[in-house]
Amino acid sequence: MLTVDAIDLHYGAAQALRRVSITAQAGKVTCVMGRNGVGKTTLMRAIVGQQAISAGKIGFRGEDISTLRTEDRARAGIGFVPQGREVFPLLSVKENLETGFAPLPRRERYIPDELFDLFPVLKSMLGRRGGDLSGGQQQQLAIARALVTRPKLLVLDEPTEGIQPSIIKDIGRAIDYLRSKGDMAIVLVEQYFDFARDLADTMFVMDRGEVVLSGTSAYGGPIRLTFPTDGFEAASRTMAAECG
Repeated sequence: MLTVDAIDLHYGAAQALRRVSITAQAGKVTCVMGRNGVGKTTLMRAIVGQQAISAGKIGFRGEDISTLRTEDRARAGIGFVPQGREVFPLLSVKENLETGFAPLPRRERYIPDELFDLFPVLKSMLGRRGGDLSGGQQQQLAIARALVTRPKLLVLDEPTEGIQPSIIKDIGRAIDYLRSKGDMAIVLVEQYFDFARDLADTMFVMDRGEVVLSGTSAYGGPIRLTFPTDGFEAASRTMAAECG
């Protein structure tokens, strides 16, 4: 469903991504891991169209979307949960959810009941302002807002950051349920290995703007990570930093 093929991305003269390639399939969770500052968020922004790539190609559902605007990618079926949640603090929970209507045709501009099955707490808080919610509740709201758009690809950038353990479990269950439906591809940026390991079907590890390790789970078993042919040195740095 999603194919990121050897993309580069620059901030001025500084190269942030170097020939990064990842894939994501419907009914699967693709996890991107790595330390802070290695390019994970930049990669997600490139996928959703918030950052322009300088080389390579991004394909979605058989179409080249490399030059599509962010709003056109949303209309094509890409939903995004940004790092830091970015809910509207002065809008009510209901109004925050309704901001997800923008890419939808008029007949689909309603909030699916399924969202309240995933995150029941939101139903009792529809009239409360987004800024009055706890961090975990805001994260659930941010995920629900992305799901309002009926995405075929859901991109989540560190959804467990700063969240209490009980809500992390709720988010994990929601992701697992969305995967089980089989019609949505999920790309998850995560720093916590245990959370990623329990959910990931495919994993990519980044360091210094490159993918240095990747692996896929076979028949629900553990993921075996392998080095790309030119990534041994960077992968060794990553493993040393995370094991040291």
